[in-house]
Amino acid sequence: MTRCLRHLVVALLSTAAPASAIAQTAPPAWPAITAEMRPWTRWWWHGSAVHKADLSANLDLYRRAGLGGVEVTPIYGVKGAESQNIAYLSPRWVEMLEHTLAESRRLGLGVDIANGTGWPFGGPSVGEEDATKYVARKTYSLGGGERLRDTIAFVQVPLVRAVAGQVNIAALTDPIASTPNLAALAIDQARFPKPLPLQTLMAYSRTGAVVDLTARVSRSGVLDWSAPPGQWTLYAVFQGWHGKQVERAAPGGEGNVIDHLATQPVARYLARFDQAFKGRAVTGVRGYFNDSYEVDDASGQGDWTSSLFDEFRARRGYDLRQHLPALFDGGTADTARRVLADYRHTVSDLLLDGFTRTWGDWAHRRKGVTRNQAHGSPSNVLDLYSASDIPETEGTELTRIKFATSAAHVSGKRLVSAEAATWLGEHFLSRLSDVRLALDNYFLGGVNHVFYHGTAYSPASEPWPGRLFYAAVEFSPQNSWWQDFGALNAYAARVQSFMQSGAPDNDVLLYFPIHDRFAERPRPNRGRGAPPGGGFALPGTTPAGAFTPPAAGAQGQVSAMLEHFDAIPGFDSSAFRFAADSMLMRGYAFDYISDRQVLSVRTQGGQLVTGSARYRTVLVPASQFIPVETFERLIRLASDGATIAFYRGLPTDVAGLGNLDARRARFRAITQALRFAPHASVTGARRAAVGRGAVILGDDLGALLGAAGARRERARDMGLELIRRRERNGTTYFIVNRGATPVDGWVPLSTTARSAAVYAPMHGVSGIGRIRGGATGTEVYLQFPVGASRIVRMYDSVVRGAPWAYVEPGGQTRPLSGNWTLTFLTGGPTLPAEVKNAPLGSWTDLPGDEVKNFSGTARYAVTFARPLANGTMTSWRLDLGTVHESARVTLNGKDMGTYIGPWFRVDIPVEVLRDTNTLEVAVSNLMANRIADLDRRGVSWKKFYNINVPARLAANRGADGLFTAAKWAPLPSGLVGPVTLTPLRAKLSF
Repeated sequence: MTRCLRHLVVALLSTAAPASAIAQTAPPAWPAITAEMRPWTRWWWHGSAVHKADLSANLDLYRRAGLGGVEVTPIYGVKGAESQNIAYLSPRWVEMLEHTLAESRRLGLGVDIANGTGWPFGGPSVGEEDATKYVARKTYSLGGGERLRDTIAFVQVPLVRAVAGQVNIAALTDPIASTPNLAALAIDQARFPKPLPLQTLMAYSRTGAVVDLTARVSRSGVLDWSAPPGQWTLYAVFQGWHGKQVERAAPGGEGNVIDHLATQPVARYLARFDQAFKGRAVTGVRGYFNDSYEVDDASGQGDWTSSLFDEFRARRGYDLRQHLPALFDGGTADTARRVLADYRHTVSDLLLDGFTRTWGDWAHRRKGVTRNQAHGSPSNVLDLYSASDIPETEGTELTRIKFATSAAHVSGKRLVSAEAATWLGEHFLSRLSDVRLALDNYFLGGVNHVFYHGTAYSPASEPWPGRLFYAAVEFSPQNSWWQDFGALNAYAARVQSFMQSGAPDNDVLLYFPIHDRFAERPRPNRGRGAPPGGGFALPGTTPAGAFTPPAAGAQGQVSAMLEHFDAIPGFDSSAFRFAADSMLMRGYAFDYISDRQVLSVRTQGGQLVTGSARYRTVLVPASQFIPVETFERLIRLASDGATIAFYRGLPTDVAGLGNLDARRARFRAITQALRFAPHASVTGARRAAVGRGAVILGDDLGALLGAAGARRERARDMGLELIRRRERNGTTYFIVNRGATPVDGWVPLSTTARSAAVYAPMHGVSGIGRIRGGATGTEVYLQFPVGASRIVRMYDSVVRGAPWAYVEPGGQTRPLSGNWTLTFLTGGPTLPAEVKNAPLGSWTDLPGDEVKNFSGTARYAVTFARPLANGTMTSWRLDLGTVHESARVTLNGKDMGTYIGPWFRVDIPVEVLRDTNTLEVAVSNLMANRIADLDRRGVSWKKFYNINVPARLAANRGADGLFTAAKWAPLPSGLVGPVTLTPLRAKLSF
């Protein structure tokens, strides 16, 4: 068969479309790549010690490597470079920002900036009034006729937490920002010993009487009151200064963290930026960034604000001061749980209104957007993410990642970002293939705008390895794999070009029952804010509202009442966690939804519409407490034509305490109106018709979802993980092979299509794929190795283009023989000598220390004769075998691509080979061997203030407490092989 005829046969077999539809030979086009589609990076400015020439040089290197933008975040300085430090937001600092913006515009890069240095927001402008606060209390016991002999007072216990070790509180000055040499002290938290202001004093009798005594306390703390008959317990509530400091602060950024729960402190903090930017050319800032809520990773919690009592009354409809025993000491009694939930609900609202929306409004006035890491907040993070322009996540668990992406989908945000590849492993051990796996995980979770964490600005004069950040990975030009970094960035840009198009195509809205979590008493070590050793076995209230008081005598306590939401906690055995985990494992596409978000959902044609997304059902997992407004809205959606599914039963009660009887009556009216009957097609499920829609109940999750119309992606059973996006004329899939074997066969997808385009994003290859009808959609024939990914674009109409080149082995695999020459090209500490007739294997196995200490790039070159081929062959598969760690392949002077692993194979068309061929493989290893050499020789490269360079693993911690690689054996480096050639032919049978 001639070559032209073979190609025609392959084309005809590759699609169900008529021949006229495939006459065009160009492969399917990739979307045009924009700066936002490329990966961005967090750009650390150590001490803000930056210079214009080096800023320009750094930015140019980033652009050449395929980055799309930077996020400027100043942090602690470099020892020895103190004279170069620039105070944060000073005129000189703003001048450096202006230069960065101008150069980025010239280079086509985007720029975000953090609204602070390090994290969280705070600094020298934040005084006691605006700083984060906590609640403390004392209780006193009195009998009838007795007067209190103690004064009503609470003196704050002094506390200092510092990265550098022990710091005496006496060495600090109050306010903390006035303390000299804060950079060297590296203080994370500081509390000074001083009396705390009284917020309220309430008296409670055992019979249920409550008396407000606040006005009867003198300035000196003397209570003018005699107890009426009976036994009384007095609760004195004080406002404490939490003392949380900005972590990893840059010069000029040290100081208190803001009170996130009140509008005015946030507004006054942001006014500092308005003042610094006034009259300056900073309009090129795209967005403003918040690096998560990390107030609570200290002693105690930021669980109070000055107006909390008033805010609680306005938002919850009753006075919290009437229920302090229930809040602080109520245990698990029903009233106590409701009061605790209402308190947490109020804090959640305050964080949304006081911080997130205030900050967002400020950014919008500056013509910018907010990029917000809401995780770790004592709030419903779905609402915080939704109030952000670009929600940002981090971590590795998909159930965590989906909190940010769900909020973006439900609220119609185009972009959702991720702090990517933070601490993938120990310093200098992360490979580009490790980073790609991390990126794929984010893409599968719905992220479409990744930010590396991160890249440190480093001047040209800085000795290798330059300036580094303490949390690996080092995405810096000093990294030995930097010249191959562009291949990873091109891959990410190709994937994100599809992920930023269209709209999410998830079927299920999984209701997040946060009010159940709000009503749970804190557990020791739960979340980030659990105090050390705290026990929570406290006396409980009785149903009648009276209480058992704590032990007699004045007691001073600091409470830990908040939960900080990052993800579904590991100990959670709820139906919510089970549903989320099960749907991920079984291939159901879903997003979380909050109570606030439910209220904005509407029904259209039987589907649920919110933002730009459409869903087929809301799944409500078994929960105890639900706001009656949420329940009513769900039933209204059903009445309008939607299907609402309740897994493991209906909620049992309304949330909160305020106006409880009336809200319970509304709740009962709904439940009593639902008339359930056995479901006609789902065994064990029940269905109630509601208007034009239905409510269904069941304990079999898969059957329940099927009855609600949710599609299951059966490709998940093949070890594939995938995410779906809806386009105007079809559907796009991003698919990753996380199974144990390569894929070479029909992959079922849950959507119907008349044609499909297949894209390999690692190297930009595309073609029209072969499809056929499936049991529940369409099947696409795919071929790709373990760890690889494909993008499949399903079309409702016939598309034209060159077919995907399906291949199969056309003969025996044979080793590529010849004499290899090994030449060291770039890197250090020195370039080893060239090696003739080099054996394949790690270059560290060669004699001499130079090769063992070398990190950089070396070229393997070999000359070989054209192997014999038969007439059916279309290409040769060159497989490099094992490579440490990335490789750029050139054949006869032609670039054949960069390969970062875990596979290293190149398909070479038969016509590319000559009678005599030269293969060159430029291999880059990790930084580790060169770092280990520095540490063995005692070269000082760990020269940073604050946390400096800590070890991730205890085994790599030196006597000074910092990371060391001095004991590391040389890591394998280079082309290990075996290098083979396999003849390939067009696959004609499917």
